[in-house]
Amino acid sequence: MKLLIAFVLSLTAAASAHYTFASLVVNGQVTPAWQYVRRTNNYQNNGPVTDVRSQDFRCYNSQTRATAQTQTVSAGSRIGFNSPGSISHPSVTNIYMARAPNGVDVASWDGSGQVWFKVHEITAVTDGGRSIQFPSNGMRNVEFTIPSSLPSGQYLVRIENVALHSAQGQGGAQWYISCAQVEVTGGGGGNPSPLVSIPGLYQGNEPGIMINIYYPVPTRYVQPGPAVWRG
Repeated sequence: MKLLIAFVLSLTAAASAHYTFASLVVNGQVTPAWQYVRRTNNYQNNGPVTDVRSQDFRCYNSQTRATAQTQTVSAGSRIGFNSPGSISHPSVTNIYMARAPNGVDVASWDGSGQVWFKVHEITAVTDGGRSIQFPSNGMRNVEFTIPSSLPSGQYLVRIENVALHSAQGQGGAQWYISCAQVEVTGGGGGNPSPLVSIPGLYQGNEPGIMINIYYPVPTRYVQPGPAVWRG
């Protein structure tokens, strides 16, 4: 009976530890939930995506079919995402952007194709196998500065936080994903790269995705995805 109670409590704790990224942050100000962020399938249960090849891996809104309002931001300003609770798993984080085609309203665009580039990452910190630390853990806001050379236009901004506490096997990593809509003004003539497709970017067995973070403690950590484009 005690084992059963412990098991149930562990499941409850795991569920309550899940989270969403419901709000866009603009120059330090948290906007209302789901105003500029497309409402995700997990807006009520906070559950993660585990299949990196599913269409939900892009913006996680296959059931809600949600779009959002588009927030105007200037190149060089600081934006990001807010979680109503906080990131509560050992995890790493990436943020990607994708520019909507000319003449296409980002609110009606699904972000398909080889159009995404990474603009921010928070990786794990190791010290040669003695310990591994996860700076994302405990954060509520994940923010970055839009490169001043980013061309003006309408963009999807996508956060992926990958929780690694159960990532020992294929499909064990938990992905917490949201997409916001922004229009960048005052941009430059930069050429964001490399460009990747989402889904299609990962297979799920990359060393930074399928990993045992507990034993043996990793001597190094390989952040998933391409290099960050900094403009």
